[in-house]
Amino acid sequence: MKNNKVAILVDSCNDLSEAITEKYGLYTMPLVINYTDRSYKDRVDITPQEVYDSFKKEVPKTSLPLRSDIDALLDQIKADGYDHIIASIISSGLSGTYQSMHLIAQDRDDLTIEVIDTLNIGIGSGFIGIYAAELLEKGLDFDTVVKKTRAAVENSTVFFGLETLEYLMKGGRIGKVSGILGSALKIKPIISCNPDGIYDTIAKVRGRKQSITKMLDLTREKVKGHKNYYLALCHGDALDEMLQMKEDLRDLIENATIYHEGQISPVLGVHTGPGLLGVGVMILED
Repeated sequence: MKNNKVAILVDSCNDLSEAITEKYGLYTMPLVINYTDRSYKDRVDITPQEVYDSFKKEVPKTSLPLRSDIDALLDQIKADGYDHIIASIISSGLSGTYQSMHLIAQDRDDLTIEVIDTLNIGIGSGFIGIYAAELLEKGLDFDTVVKKTRAAVENSTVFFGLETLEYLMKGGRIGKVSGILGSALKIKPIISCNPDGIYDTIAKVRGRKQSITKMLDLTREKVKGHKNYYLALCHGDALDEMLQMKEDLRDLIENATIYHEGQISPVLGVHTGPGLLGVGVMILED
Protein backbone atom coordinates (compact mmCIF):
# COMPACT_ATOMS: atom_id res chain seq x y z
CA MET A 1 0.00 0.00 0.00
CA LYS A 2 1.61 3.23 -1.13
CA ASN A 3 0.56 5.25 1.93
CA ASN A 4 2.05 3.00 4.58
CA LYS A 5 4.48 5.77 5.59
CA VAL A 6 1.64 7.91 6.93
CA ALA A 7 0.58 7.28 10.53
CA ILE A 8 -2.55 8.61 12.22
CA LEU A 9 -2.20 9.79 15.80
CA VAL A 10 -5.19 10.57 18.05
CA ASP A 11 -5.35 11.68 21.67
CA SER A 12 -7.24 9.65 24.25
CA CYS A 13 -10.12 12.17 24.29
CA ASN A 14 -10.94 11.19 20.68
CA ASP A 15 -12.87 8.36 22.39
CA LEU A 16 -12.04 5.66 19.85
CA SER A 17 -12.44 2.04 20.88
CA GLU A 18 -9.63 -0.48 20.86
CA ALA A 19 -11.34 -2.23 17.93
CA ILE A 20 -11.21 0.92 15.80
CA THR A 21 -7.65 1.87 16.78
CA GLU A 22 -6.55 -1.66 15.88
CA LYS A 23 -8.51 -1.72 12.62
CA TYR A 24 -6.86 1.46 11.34
CA GLY A 25 -3.53 1.06 13.15
CA LEU A 26 -4.00 4.35 15.01
CA TYR A 27 -1.55 5.56 17.65
CA THR A 28 -3.13 6.97 20.82
CA MET A 29 -1.58 9.66 22.99
CA PRO A 30 -3.02 9.57 26.52
CA LEU A 31 -3.86 12.64 28.57
CA VAL A 32 -3.22 12.47 32.31
CA ILE A 33 -5.48 12.20 35.38
CA ASN A 34 -3.95 13.54 38.60
CA TYR A 35 -4.98 12.56 42.12
CA THR A 36 -3.20 13.92 45.18
CA ASP A 37 -1.25 10.68 45.64
CA ARG A 38 -0.57 9.62 42.04
CA SER A 39 -1.17 10.18 38.32
CA TYR A 40 -2.71 7.88 35.73
CA LYS A 41 -2.57 7.76 31.95
CA ASP A 42 -6.01 8.14 30.40
CA ARG A 43 -7.46 4.79 29.25
CA VAL A 44 -4.09 3.10 29.89
CA ASP A 45 -4.01 2.46 33.62
CA ILE A 46 -7.37 3.84 34.75
CA THR A 47 -10.91 3.12 33.52
CA PRO A 48 -13.88 5.50 33.30
CA GLN A 49 -15.67 3.51 36.02
CA GLU A 50 -12.72 3.86 38.40
CA VAL A 51 -12.89 7.64 37.93
CA TYR A 52 -16.63 7.79 38.69
CA ASP A 53 -16.19 5.51 41.71
CA SER A 54 -13.43 7.77 43.06
CA PHE A 55 -15.60 10.93 43.08
CA LYS A 56 -16.85 10.24 46.60
CA LYS A 57 -13.28 10.59 47.89
CA GLU A 58 -11.72 13.00 45.40
CA VAL A 59 -12.51 14.69 42.09
CA PRO A 60 -9.15 14.52 40.27
CA LYS A 61 -7.58 17.09 37.98
CA THR A 62 -6.52 16.45 34.39
CA SER A 63 -3.45 17.54 32.48
CA LEU A 64 -1.87 17.41 29.04
CA PRO A 65 0.20 14.47 27.84
CA LEU A 66 3.76 14.74 29.13
CA ARG A 67 6.32 16.07 26.64
CA SER A 68 8.45 12.97 27.26
CA ASP A 69 5.48 10.70 26.48
CA ILE A 70 4.68 12.54 23.25
CA ASP A 71 8.31 12.35 22.11
CA ALA A 72 8.46 8.64 23.02
CA LEU A 73 5.32 7.99 20.96
CA LEU A 74 6.71 9.94 18.00
CA ASP A 75 9.95 7.95 18.29
CA GLN A 76 7.89 4.74 18.25
CA ILE A 77 6.01 5.85 15.12
CA LYS A 78 9.33 6.67 13.46
CA ALA A 79 10.78 3.29 14.49
CA ASP A 80 7.71 1.59 12.99
CA GLY A 81 8.72 2.99 9.61
CA TYR A 82 6.55 6.09 9.23
CA ASP A 83 7.84 9.50 8.19
CA HIS A 84 4.53 11.42 7.99
CA ILE A 85 1.91 11.84 10.74
CA ILE A 86 -1.61 13.25 10.77
CA ALA A 87 -2.63 14.08 14.34
CA SER A 88 -6.32 14.45 15.21
CA ILE A 89 -6.43 16.51 18.41
CA ILE A 90 -9.31 17.67 20.62
CA SER A 91 -10.41 21.29 20.41
CA SER A 92 -7.87 24.00 21.17
CA GLY A 93 -10.82 25.80 22.78
CA LEU A 94 -11.09 23.09 25.47
CA SER A 95 -7.53 21.86 26.03
CA GLY A 96 -3.90 22.90 25.56
CA THR A 97 -3.18 19.52 23.94
CA TYR A 98 -3.39 20.93 20.40
CA GLN A 99 -0.97 23.78 21.16
CA SER A 100 1.43 21.42 22.90
CA MET A 101 1.36 18.95 19.99
CA HIS A 102 1.75 21.77 17.46
CA LEU A 103 4.91 23.08 19.18
CA ILE A 104 6.45 19.62 19.44
CA ALA A 105 5.64 18.92 15.78
CA GLN A 106 7.61 22.02 14.78
CA ASP A 107 10.63 20.73 16.72
CA ARG A 108 10.74 17.36 14.93
CA ASP A 109 12.88 17.60 11.81
CA ASP A 110 12.76 13.82 11.36
CA LEU A 111 8.97 13.66 10.83
CA THR A 112 6.44 15.62 8.78
CA ILE A 113 3.58 16.19 11.20
CA GLU A 114 0.26 17.88 10.41
CA VAL A 115 -1.71 18.63 13.57
CA ILE A 116 -5.45 19.04 13.02
CA ASP A 117 -7.48 21.09 15.49
CA THR A 118 -10.78 19.18 15.38
CA LEU A 119 -12.59 22.01 17.25
CA ASN A 120 -14.50 19.18 18.88
CA ILE A 121 -14.40 16.69 21.72
CA GLY A 122 -14.91 12.96 22.24
CA ILE A 123 -16.14 11.04 19.22
CA GLY A 124 -16.66 14.36 17.40
CA SER A 125 -12.84 14.48 17.31
CA GLY A 126 -12.51 10.75 16.83
CA PHE A 127 -14.49 10.87 13.59
CA ILE A 128 -11.81 13.17 12.13
CA GLY A 129 -9.14 10.54 12.84
CA ILE A 130 -11.32 7.81 11.30
CA TYR A 131 -12.01 9.96 8.24
CA ALA A 132 -8.27 10.55 7.66
CA ALA A 133 -7.62 6.80 8.03
CA GLU A 134 -10.38 5.97 5.54
CA LEU A 135 -8.92 8.41 2.99
CA LEU A 136 -5.47 6.84 3.39
CA GLU A 137 -6.99 3.40 2.85
CA LYS A 138 -8.43 4.68 -0.43
CA GLY A 139 -4.87 5.45 -1.54
CA LEU A 140 -4.96 9.26 -1.39
CA ASP A 141 -1.62 11.01 -0.88
CA PHE A 142 -0.62 12.76 2.35
CA ASP A 143 -1.27 16.36 1.25
CA THR A 144 -4.70 15.50 -0.17
CA VAL A 145 -5.69 13.64 2.98
CA VAL A 146 -4.60 16.58 5.16
CA LYS A 147 -6.52 19.07 3.01
CA LYS A 148 -9.72 16.99 2.88
CA THR A 149 -9.53 16.18 6.60
CA ARG A 150 -9.14 19.83 7.60
CA ALA A 151 -12.11 20.73 5.38
CA ALA A 152 -14.21 17.98 7.01
CA VAL A 153 -13.79 19.33 10.57
CA GLU A 154 -16.95 21.44 10.28
CA ASN A 155 -18.98 18.36 9.29
CA SER A 156 -18.50 16.60 12.63
CA THR A 157 -20.87 17.36 15.50
CA VAL A 158 -21.43 16.02 18.98
CA PHE A 159 -24.52 16.61 21.16
CA PHE A 160 -24.51 15.68 24.82
CA GLY A 161 -26.58 16.07 27.93
CA LEU A 162 -25.39 15.88 31.54
CA GLU A 163 -26.94 14.83 34.83
CA THR A 164 -25.37 17.91 36.45
CA LEU A 165 -23.22 20.86 35.36
CA GLU A 166 -21.16 20.91 38.58
CA TYR A 167 -18.21 18.99 37.09
CA LEU A 168 -17.97 21.24 34.02
CA MET A 169 -17.97 24.22 36.39
CA LYS A 170 -15.36 22.71 38.73
CA GLY A 171 -13.06 21.94 35.81
CA GLY A 172 -13.44 25.43 34.35
CA ARG A 173 -14.76 23.99 31.07
CA ILE A 174 -18.21 25.56 31.19
CA GLY A 175 -17.56 27.67 28.06
CA LYS A 176 -20.72 29.42 26.91
CA VAL A 177 -23.06 26.87 28.47
CA SER A 178 -26.07 28.55 30.03
CA GLY A 179 -28.74 27.04 32.22
CA ILE A 180 -26.57 26.88 35.34
CA LEU A 181 -29.24 28.69 37.32
CA GLY A 182 -31.87 26.36 35.96
CA SER A 183 -31.00 23.46 38.26
CA ALA A 184 -33.93 24.18 40.58
CA LEU A 185 -36.26 23.98 37.57
CA LYS A 186 -34.52 20.82 36.32
CA ILE A 187 -33.50 22.65 33.14
CA LYS A 188 -31.11 20.47 31.13
CA PRO A 189 -28.98 22.10 28.44
CA ILE A 190 -28.03 20.12 25.34
CA ILE A 191 -24.38 20.98 24.78
CA SER A 192 -22.29 21.01 21.61
CA CYS A 193 -19.07 22.65 20.44
CA ASN A 194 -19.50 25.98 18.65
CA PRO A 195 -17.39 26.98 15.58
CA ASP A 196 -14.60 28.12 17.95
CA GLY A 197 -14.51 24.68 19.57
CA ILE A 198 -15.98 25.87 22.88
CA TYR A 199 -18.94 24.30 24.71
CA ASP A 200 -22.21 26.04 23.98
CA THR A 201 -25.90 25.40 24.69
CA ILE A 202 -27.88 24.50 21.58
CA ALA A 203 -31.14 23.65 23.34
CA LYS A 204 -32.68 23.75 26.82
CA VAL A 205 -35.25 21.24 27.99
CA ARG A 206 -36.82 20.25 31.28
CA GLY A 207 -35.84 16.91 32.74
CA ARG A 208 -33.84 13.88 31.64
CA LYS A 209 -36.43 12.25 29.38
CA GLN A 210 -36.94 15.41 27.34
CA SER A 211 -33.17 15.84 27.14
CA ILE A 212 -32.83 12.40 25.54
CA THR A 213 -35.78 13.02 23.20
CA LYS A 214 -34.27 16.33 22.09
CA MET A 215 -30.88 14.70 21.34
CA LEU A 216 -32.62 12.06 19.22
CA ASP A 217 -34.51 14.81 17.35
CA LEU A 218 -31.31 16.80 16.74
CA THR A 219 -29.61 13.66 15.41
CA ARG A 220 -32.43 12.93 12.96
CA GLU A 221 -32.41 16.55 11.85
CA LYS A 222 -28.65 16.41 11.22
CA VAL A 223 -28.75 13.16 9.23
CA LYS A 224 -31.89 14.04 7.23
CA GLY A 225 -31.32 13.95 3.48
CA HIS A 226 -27.84 12.39 3.78
CA LYS A 227 -26.95 8.85 2.75
CA ASN A 228 -23.32 8.91 3.85
CA TYR A 229 -22.58 9.58 7.51
CA TYR A 230 -20.80 8.32 10.61
CA LEU A 231 -22.90 7.90 13.75
CA ALA A 232 -21.92 7.24 17.37
CA LEU A 233 -23.54 6.91 20.77
CA CYS A 234 -21.60 7.50 23.96
CA HIS A 235 -22.23 7.52 27.68
CA GLY A 236 -20.57 8.24 30.98
CA ASP A 237 -21.80 5.70 33.52
CA ALA A 238 -25.23 5.61 31.81
CA LEU A 239 -25.11 2.44 29.74
CA ASP A 240 -28.77 1.40 30.03
CA GLU A 241 -30.03 4.78 28.82
CA MET A 242 -27.54 4.73 25.94
CA LEU A 243 -28.79 1.28 24.90
CA GLN A 244 -32.36 2.64 24.90
CA MET A 245 -31.21 5.50 22.63
CA LYS A 246 -29.63 2.86 20.39
CA GLU A 247 -33.04 1.16 20.01
CA ASP A 248 -34.64 4.49 19.16
CA LEU A 249 -32.03 5.23 16.48
CA ARG A 250 -31.76 1.71 15.05
CA ASP A 251 -32.82 2.76 11.53
CA LEU A 252 -30.13 5.47 11.37
CA ILE A 253 -27.53 3.11 12.82
CA GLU A 254 -28.28 0.46 10.20
CA ASN A 255 -27.71 2.99 7.40
CA ALA A 256 -24.57 4.59 8.87
CA THR A 257 -21.29 4.23 6.96
CA ILE A 258 -19.60 3.70 10.33
CA TYR A 259 -21.32 3.20 13.69
CA HIS A 260 -19.48 3.42 17.00
CA GLU A 261 -20.56 3.22 20.63
CA GLY A 262 -18.90 3.23 24.01
CA GLN A 263 -18.06 4.91 27.28
CA ILE A 264 -16.28 8.26 27.15
CA SER A 265 -12.65 8.49 28.26
CA PRO A 266 -11.77 8.84 31.96
CA VAL A 267 -10.42 12.38 31.32
CA LEU A 268 -13.73 13.50 29.81
CA GLY A 269 -15.56 11.79 32.67
CA VAL A 270 -13.66 13.96 35.17
CA HIS A 271 -15.08 17.08 33.51
CA THR A 272 -18.63 15.88 32.87
CA GLY A 273 -19.41 13.63 35.83
CA PRO A 274 -21.56 10.49 35.81
CA GLY A 275 -24.71 10.49 33.70
CA LEU A 276 -23.48 11.83 30.36
CA LEU A 277 -25.34 10.75 27.23
CA GLY A 278 -24.20 11.86 23.81
CA VAL A 279 -24.51 11.42 20.06
CA GLY A 280 -21.87 12.08 17.43
CA VAL A 281 -22.67 12.66 13.74
CA MET A 282 -20.31 13.31 10.85
CA ILE A 283 -21.82 14.05 7.45
CA LEU A 284 -19.72 12.82 4.52
CA GLU A 285 -19.86 13.76 0.85
CA ASP A 286 -22.58 11.75 -0.86
